[in-house]
Amino acid sequence: MTDHFFAGSFGGDVSKIGPRTKLECKICWHVYDPAVGDTYWQVPPGTPFADLPEHWTCPECDSAKAGFMVMADE
Repeated sequence: MTDHFFAGSFGGDVSKIGPRTKLECKICWHVYDPAVGDTYWQVPPGTPFADLPEHWTCPECDSAKAGFMVMADE
């Protein structure tokens, strides 16, 4: 599944991320922070990226979630 994504991409592989992992859109650099959630899609704070609905897209540019980049844990 991840063969079509470049290194660092989420690609739909939940084993790459934890419940607090932040991910960044590769198109517009919007950061999804699970602690904040997503007001545009009405995703409550505390929702891990892996638990976002399949139809979820970047609230800034409509990019698919599979193309989001995994950010280093702080």
